[in-house]
Amino acid sequence: MERTRIAKVDEVKLVRRGEQVEGTLHLTPHHLIFSHTRGPVTAEDSGLSADKQPKVRPKELWITYPIIQICTLRPSPLASHLPSSIRLRCRDFTFVCFCFNDEKKARDVYDSIKAWTCKLGRIEKLYAFSYQPQGPEKDVNGWKVYDARKEWKRLGISDKSVDKGWRISRINTDYGFSPTYPALIPVPSTISDNTLNYAGRYRSRVRLPVLTYLHPVNNCSITRSSQPLVGVRQNRSIQDEKLLLAIFSTSRSNDGLTQPSSTPPESHSPRSSNSDGPAMCPEQSFTDTETLEDEAIAKGGSDDTNDEPHIYGAQQHNLIVDARPTVNAYAMQVVGLGSENMDNYRFATKVYLGIDNIHVMRDSLNKVIDALKESDLTPLPPNRDTLARSGWLKHIANMLDGAGLIARQVGLQHSHVLIHCSDGWDRTSQLSALSQLCLDPYYRTFEGFIVLVEKDWLSFGHMFATRSGFLSSEKWFAIENERIGGDSGRPGIDGGPGHALENALLSAKGFFNKNNKSRDSLIESDGEMQPLDADSASAKRLSSPSGKNASADKHVTKLKETSPVFHQFLDAVYQLFYQHPTRFEFNERFLRRLLYHLYSCQYGTFLYNNEKDRNEARIEEKTRSVWDYFLSRKEQFLNDQYDGTIDDNERGHERLIFPKPGEVRWWNELFSRTDAEMNGRPVGHSQSHGQWQEPNETSSILAGVETADDSAGPAAAPTSSPNGFTGGLPGLAAGVAALGIGKGKGTRRSKSPSSVREEMEVEMQ
Repeated sequence: MERTRIAKVDEVKLVRRGEQVEGTLHLTPHHLIFSHTRGPVTAEDSGLSADKQPKVRPKELWITYPIIQICTLRPSPLASHLPSSIRLRCRDFTFVCFCFNDEKKARDVYDSIKAWTCKLGRIEKLYAFSYQPQGPEKDVNGWKVYDARKEWKRLGISDKSVDKGWRISRINTDYGFSPTYPALIPVPSTISDNTLNYAGRYRSRVRLPVLTYLHPVNNCSITRSSQPLVGVRQNRSIQDEKLLLAIFSTSRSNDGLTQPSSTPPESHSPRSSNSDGPAMCPEQSFTDTETLEDEAIAKGGSDDTNDEPHIYGAQQHNLIVDARPTVNAYAMQVVGLGSENMDNYRFATKVYLGIDNIHVMRDSLNKVIDALKESDLTPLPPNRDTLARSGWLKHIANMLDGAGLIARQVGLQHSHVLIHCSDGWDRTSQLSALSQLCLDPYYRTFEGFIVLVEKDWLSFGHMFATRSGFLSSEKWFAIENERIGGDSGRPGIDGGPGHALENALLSAKGFFNKNNKSRDSLIESDGEMQPLDADSASAKRLSSPSGKNASADKHVTKLKETSPVFHQFLDAVYQLFYQHPTRFEFNERFLRRLLYHLYSCQYGTFLYNNEKDRNEARIEEKTRSVWDYFLSRKEQFLNDQYDGTIDDNERGHERLIFPKPGEVRWWNELFSRTDAEMNGRPVGHSQSHGQWQEPNETSSILAGVETADDSAGPAAAPTSSPNGFTGGLPGLAAGVAALGIGKGKGTRRSKSPSSVREEMEVEMQ
């Protein structure tokens, strides 16, 4: 209780959605609790005598401290005759305002909340380490739901099963090989651990290509990795090339489904699926955009010159999917990273998806908050123009489009896909998990979704602690009349984009300094270059054991590394659920409560960045699993419309589902708003019922297609550039060449240096 300056305050008014209620505010070590009772019911109203009046049970609002995102104190002097207030904006989009008659009590409450929220200093002081479940929850063990060996066996990979071309390597059982990877990593049977050892050195953070999903019908795979260490000298690794070739060759003996062939089977008509694949029902037929994407990939990856019809499954078009915008991927060569040089991977086609980085996503969510920020004081609906300008739905649509592309390649084209972004734990996790939801009905069940989150997010090292900022930050707290300047109410906002390019170059300089023993100045955030500002410098002083006043177990929140990555994934899952309401065993509330418990810190599941950190913290012994909460209340989270029948010959029951990016909508339940408030038509914008649409053109997720022989944009008209380049890949034009990054190949559309610089600044922040 040393942090609590005041434990209880009476006569506090709670303001929410413009309504007021008076009650008592309690401050405990882990929660802010507001309790109130309705006015007493008189005997005349109830028809009962006074001694028989039922006791009125107080209502309570519980707010766990880590879920508080913004806390603002507005003191008012006594002479003003106005109450002092504390406004809270929570990460579950709860907006409340507490009004106090006594300014001193308001300040004491503010200081207590701040101390319990952002002055803990250690993850081990969070609520999860003292939480004791009650009732049926204490008899559930959610830590046992996911067993890596069991899941790989379900996919057909185990030491005792028939060899499908894969084995489970134990090179990382002590996490010494790749600290952010799981202990067990499936790799091709033809690849030795010695080859893995050398191949790992060519990938950022030793996150080399490994299996995350094997399709049960065609034996095609989804693998994931981080970006290669290409650099400006175009470095290569024979072992990495050998590993990827082995991955893409694992299905060659699978009944001829994926043998390269230029002659279509006689029993199939053009654009038909393979007999072992799903039936193509009208609601799953491809849009013009998807057709263009498939044709662009097929053209880039095929040497055929005949005009025979395209048959799904007749020929592999193995893909390397780089989730980043093209310019950003090339820019990373400055610091020794980058993207695959396709001269060395002639057996595959590479596509860029143009999905923005964590900083853009964080800024997008902040703009959504701007449309909702008055929700505590007024009952008015959100500003839909501001919602539309946030770009949030566009980002969700891009993510779904990319997942649909991957699902089509694996499920219909019978091809292998390698996914990576920068470090392979943000955009890669989103795309990998979403594409598996589309491909495998098991992951759409209650248990299967838990397994998917455990496998592709927790086991493969998404940095939940870093991205979520569980220990908060003093910058998220402000006294309204004492602000000196800047937007202190905005997490992750610095001095503005004007210094971004300068900071990025300083980071690159630090990388090339031979005395630089660490990579802290390089890839602290999704592989993007980090500015050497005062905030990150102070963070390093606190977290580095070599600092004079540092503590080895001291943790701080680095604001520039927080981002709603997992939130975006859950939003995309909601879109799939809404578009296919009978195909998911769990309901919308399950997703909403999962996002809440990501930030509540009541359970230990999400508190650390990777499997190694969780094992070292002995998290299973000291905390409860978040799945305990859901499994003990399973009936509350089941979808009444769920139909688990799988029959590829019956419409609506196919194994595969595909997203409809043009039909994304606001997840209004998450924001505690009505569908009409969030998804109505904003005046002057091309949105229909909240659905994001690209105005007057067909939008494609592909930012570029690249092979060993050519580079092109999808359906791009040839244009001339000042540097003599011609063709159609937006984002690779003269600006990149002018920066001296990489080697220009193929055909590209020109882009002004100013626009390229703007994109570069966004990526490098």
